[in-house]
Amino acid sequence: MILTTTPSMEGKKITKYCGVVTGEAILGANVFKDLFANIRDIIGGRSAAYEAELKKAREIAFEEVQQAARELGANAVVGIDIDYEVVGQSGGMLMVSVSGTAVVTE
Repeated sequence: MILTTTPSMEGKKITKYCGVVTGEAILGANVFKDLFANIRDIIGGRSAAYEAELKKAREIAFEEVQQAARELGANAVVGIDIDYEVVGQSGGMLMVSVSGTAVVTE
């Protein structure tokens, strides 16, 4: 399945718009505590373990987008937007949200 942040695809014609599709993944506060507790992973202000968890969450959200698009009969998703939000009562969770438009191309 083709996934793109652009509204169209060069060399492909969109023949049908199937609808908006979304995918979300939320990391809980305990993930952050565990990650920041492991100081040796922090190099130059970056945490390899923290980045790995964010990557996993983003991959889950993209998988959900693809699954939703397949269920609508689409073979591509255009106009993809990726957002990161802090959520929860005390801001103790991070949500990765991916959305786009499921389409059929030829």
